[in-house]
Amino acid sequence: METLKRVVRNEYFPAAAVLTLVVLFWVAGLFGGLSLLSRSQPPIATLTWLLFVYAAAVLTPLAGILAAADLLRRWWRNRRAAKTGTPNDGTAKDGAKVGS
Repeated sequence: METLKRVVRNEYFPAAAVLTLVVLFWVAGLFGGLSLLSRSQPPIATLTWLLFVYAAAVLTPLAGILAAADLLRRWWRNRRAAKTGTPNDGTAKDGAKVGS
């Protein structure tokens, strides 16, 4: 249980979770996510599904790009802090706590 708490409190966890879900969504789409369209469905169900897929297709790349950028930013910040010997206490430039 302590390991799970440590993983969830990790500063990389939120962005990594979002990026993982985006990749899983697209992998599921590649392996038959559009199979609903091959079955006979009521028009409103098909329209609802198409609107959901359209919204997801637009929003998931954006979420993935933001998550990847956040992961890279955090990694680069920690790497730079390790090189200079500056302790990274999770405090942003404005003094707000970023992570634990």
